[in-house]
Amino acid sequence: MKKFKKLVAIEPVSLIPEAERELYQYAEEVILYPDIPGSEKEIIKRIDGADGVLVSYTSRIPGEVMKECPSIRYIGMCCSLYSEESANVDIAWARKQGIQVLGIRDYGDRGVVEYVLHQLIGLLHGFGRPMWKDEPVEITGLKVGIIGFGVSGRMIGEALQFMGAEVSYYSRSRKEDAEAAGISYQPLHTLLADSQVVFTCLNKNVLLLQEEEFKTLGDGKILFNTSIGPGFDSAALEKWVRREGNYFFCDTKAAAGEVSKDFFELSQVSCPGISAGRTKQAFVLLSQKVLDNIRTFLAG
Repeated sequence: MKKFKKLVAIEPVSLIPEAERELYQYAEEVILYPDIPGSEKEIIKRIDGADGVLVSYTSRIPGEVMKECPSIRYIGMCCSLYSEESANVDIAWARKQGIQVLGIRDYGDRGVVEYVLHQLIGLLHGFGRPMWKDEPVEITGLKVGIIGFGVSGRMIGEALQFMGAEVSYYSRSRKEDAEAAGISYQPLHTLLADSQVVFTCLNKNVLLLQEEEFKTLGDGKILFNTSIGPGFDSAALEKWVRREGNYFFCDTKAAAGEVSKDFFELSQVSCPGISAGRTKQAFVLLSQKVLDNIRTFLAG
């Protein structure tokens, strides 16, 4: 198997210690920077002749950086790659220059499902917070709508269906096997109107819910966003959540987008400020997938 001459992680990339040690099998020189670079100039300085580069979600590698680093042959994204448009690496520019970019996905979904169950059950029963209704409510019979039915959306839907919820979904493509298992497809506005609890599980930069959709959603509802960023117009979200009986949950502040300073102080908003998917098991899976991508590139 070929090796990199120099492999550089330009920032912390969340690999477990065993995976960091394994990197030395794939490169003559390995440099792992412990902090996030403050500028593109610093990124260029850190790359400094490397033919392999690792990056997490906290820095961007645009075409201008790659132009200044002609030695790069490979960029490994140690973070979720859902689409070229939403990536923090200019993949289209890299492709034109013969630079291969490989990313990962679906490594932190189980933690997200556990977060959803914890928060939803707490609200329904009044565990540690004011209760949703006048008396405790089970998940059984709850009308749940999932917007975006990829891996995480499907896992949330199946978990809640197992708990007895009536689950429906909206997605760009129909999922016949899910429908055969009792999870029904609904058009977006029908799902919003019919559901008591809605989950947005969308790709980064997909802002599907605008003011009209929040009007259709109506009041007395619960909204979870488990996407990396907001799945909606943030101003429309804030207007909706300030109405009586509405609740909003997200794990990190970035998932709410640009909101008012007091937004997270509202009693009907819950945000622990911790990524639900960043668990011990998720870092193991992330590491495995990053190393698999490196081996794939070097073997190619």
